[in-house]
Amino acid sequence: MTTLSCSVAVKDVPAPVSLPDTFSASGQTPLPEKWWLAFNDAALNRLIDQALSENFTLSAVFNRLEQFRAIAKINGAELIPQLNGEFSASERSNSRLSTNNYLFGLAASYELDLWGRIRANIHAAELDANAAREDVDSIAISLTAEIASTWYRLIEQRNQLRLLERQIQINRDNADLVITRFRSGQATAADVFQQNQLLESVIGDRHTVVANIKVLENALAVLIGKAPGTVEIPPQDSFPALPPIPDTGLSAALMQRRPDVRRAYFLVQAADQRIASAIADRFPKLSLSASVNTSAPDLQSLFNNWMATIAGNLVMPLIDGGRRIAEVERNRAVSAEALDDYATALLQSVQEVEDALIQEQQQHRLIERLDNQVELSRKATEQIRLRYSYGAMDFLRVLSALLSQQGLERSRLSAQQQLIDFRISLYRALAGGFPIGDTMAKADDYKDNKQHE
Repeated sequence: MTTLSCSVAVKDVPAPVSLPDTFSASGQTPLPEKWWLAFNDAALNRLIDQALSENFTLSAVFNRLEQFRAIAKINGAELIPQLNGEFSASERSNSRLSTNNYLFGLAASYELDLWGRIRANIHAAELDANAAREDVDSIAISLTAEIASTWYRLIEQRNQLRLLERQIQINRDNADLVITRFRSGQATAADVFQQNQLLESVIGDRHTVVANIKVLENALAVLIGKAPGTVEIPPQDSFPALPPIPDTGLSAALMQRRPDVRRAYFLVQAADQRIASAIADRFPKLSLSASVNTSAPDLQSLFNNWMATIAGNLVMPLIDGGRRIAEVERNRAVSAEALDDYATALLQSVQEVEDALIQEQQQHRLIERLDNQVELSRKATEQIRLRYSYGAMDFLRVLSALLSQQGLERSRLSAQQQLIDFRISLYRALAGGFPIGDTMAKADDYKDNKQHE
């Protein structure tokens, strides 16, 4: 997108790529503005509410937004005449005479925005502020998704720990059984060693899971703005029921809803305004100035005699070594880059929705197969253990069956957590902004009060 004139009108940006009208799958349930409420998980809701008010990364992005808003105000001030006042008093004396002199004056200056340079800069700064506002929403969505994903990984690891403890007990019972059979001459020393090796392997896995639980709890603490070890993470260890797939809607609606896409759109418009400003900078500038001043030997007569001047100043660039032309070219390149980024954001937004849809669809099928495998594995293990007890099968078959069953049980848990993660990805890909300005403002007030205590 390029600007061929000095117009400062903010132009609409047509989509630089064609998108499908609809997505490959859709449900009937509208997506809540606060998407995580769809899980109906009170503990998750509390974690996210705390993070939205106390997470420092989100607070930093919010402060960055305030910077862009201040820059927009600074640029807007250029359309208002500048007025400065001056007052001075001096005394001059010699051996015979002493004289006082008082001076008071007002001076005003103003640049006429003949070609729209100042207005284009103002529009660009306002669009930058709009993009920064979308940044806040993007970070907030990413933060909520990261908390939800971390929370359900924690629940998965807690369930893995419970499963491992059951498996450890089963393997201990088996080890005792094999030792008993070994003493009666019905098992070999190799059988004892192999069963104990399996027991030690599962105990080792338990140590890894315990460490994972602590790491995830620490991660959640930091995400909600607390130091690890200073906050109690809810003890919940059950997954929520997965809600129905939400209504994915039209891809055009996604363009208007996703804050990262809107941010890219505003940056294209801002870059276009800066092209207009750079072009206008090549034309003459007309400035007006006016001043009034008065002076007197005493304060009583200071305001009796006034002098006023009005002046105009026309500045035309003649030779600048091609700097202004190069600035126009640079801004056009920036605009082309912003347009490419906008196209990428559009394509990625559709890709993220489609990826999440197909991943969830296939994950459901994987879990069905895992459920069947777990059930078949349990039956096989029972039959193999029974035949082993009658001496019709060697212990290696028992060990292999038990190892397979326990591995499938753990894979089933991981697959369930992955299914929820795919749904979180879908919600994140479809989510729009939600009101967090008041929440962050209250958090900033709280932090200010704590600093002054």
